[in-house]
Amino acid sequence: MPLRHLLTLAALLLFSQPASAQMLVLKDGTQINHTEFTVKDAKVVRTLTIGDQTATTILPLTNIASMDWPEPIEISDARALLGQGKPDEAVDIIKKAKDFFEVFENIKGTPYREVFFTYVETLSQAGKFEETIKLIPQLRTVQLTDEQKLKLRIIQLDIDRQTSTEYSSILVEAENILKDTNDSSIHAAIWMIIADIHLKKKELDKALMAYLRVPVFYGTQVQRVPDAEMKAAQTLVKMKRYADAQSIYTRLIDTYKGSSIAQAAEKEKASINGMKNESEAEEPTTEAEKS
Repeated sequence: MPLRHLLTLAALLLFSQPASAQMLVLKDGTQINHTEFTVKDAKVVRTLTIGDQTATTILPLTNIASMDWPEPIEISDARALLGQGKPDEAVDIIKKAKDFFEVFENIKGTPYREVFFTYVETLSQAGKFEETIKLIPQLRTVQLTDEQKLKLRIIQLDIDRQTSTEYSSILVEAENILKDTNDSSIHAAIWMIIADIHLKKKELDKALMAYLRVPVFYGTQVQRVPDAEMKAAQTLVKMKRYADAQSIYTRLIDTYKGSSIAQAAEKEKASINGMKNESEAEEPTTEAEKS
């Protein structure tokens, strides 16, 4: 067969492959596309179209055999919003997905587990401390993957970081997690916790270096970068390196326009605007220097 015919056949096969579905599969084999049902008050409401007439009916969960559903887009959207410095928006969008899929928690093929885990993880990253703590017991009852179990250790470590003064044991656990994986997303999360511990211990140089590791070495983990840069700037202020802090605040304002983190950076920059690094502050001129 000529090469061009082979290429044509390959193209036809490629484009004839079915797209990823978002549907419910009933026990009688009926497939219900995602456009044909909604979830309201924890009930599945199916829309039936007969001719030019439509009607709705409650679909019993016992009639559903499985779900054919790829990873919900809300998961990537939430991570993207964190990367844009919009933590509250990230929480809102993944919560809507969690509420939607919760009714299908026990259906074969449901993405609920991944959505729920991402919701708790997003709460943690957004600094929603109390909400995160409340959901940890429920999260521990969910069957998690090995990767999720490791991320749960990080979430728990972040809680410990905020509730415990056992800094040495927290740092030891952080180092152990770093050794257990090469995953850059996990490393970025751990370095944020390490930086926070150094900041609590008033080890400002170590805290600054740890925060800056995230944008420098793990810049692809965009959901972590805005918070890391913001905390680096705040640490520089504590170190009285005001001009250096202003540079980071300016980058945050320019990079994440319209976000809550940009607004916070603008406010904090205004409080130190024009101030020099302490080491650069003008010293009094001596009589000898005047002459």
